[in-house]
Amino acid sequence: MGNSDAGVIIGFFLLIVYFIGFVYLTLIWQLASVVSVLEEARGIKAMAKSKALLKGNMWVATIIFFKLNVLAALLQFGFQQLVVRGRSFGLVDRVAYGVICLLLLFKLILFGLVIQTVLYFVCKSYHHENIDKSALSDHLEVYLGDYVPLRSKDVQLEQV
Repeated sequence: MGNSDAGVIIGFFLLIVYFIGFVYLTLIWQLASVVSVLEEARGIKAMAKSKALLKGNMWVATIIFFKLNVLAALLQFGFQQLVVRGRSFGLVDRVAYGVICLLLLFKLILFGLVIQTVLYFVCKSYHHENIDKSALSDHLEVYLGDYVPLRSKDVQLEQV
């Protein structure tokens, strides 16, 4: 008894549906992490806010998600080839390549966080939501040390 063609087709269809759902939930979750830092919403409220913000910009967010994940996969492949399977390299070379891959991974993670924050502001601007920089500055003072407060009260991104 082998796999029937119908079973393979149904399995492939379920795999595609699973993958689409995984990407969708991951995008909402990543934007919700930015919403929970920059706004008062937490948990389910942050997820609902990020879902509302992503409407109209889902394709942009999806393309960014895939590009970042392709870079992460290439970095992992390079690590496996140079460090894990690098039998022709000596121990010092493999450690050096490992450190370089680690530093590149750190840069990629930080770049991803910056891109998520920029996507948040783009989505807010797309929905014509007000971005009050002075209120945002006051809200983020917990995370900052000494800072100079902004002078403007109500600034839209479109005006900058």
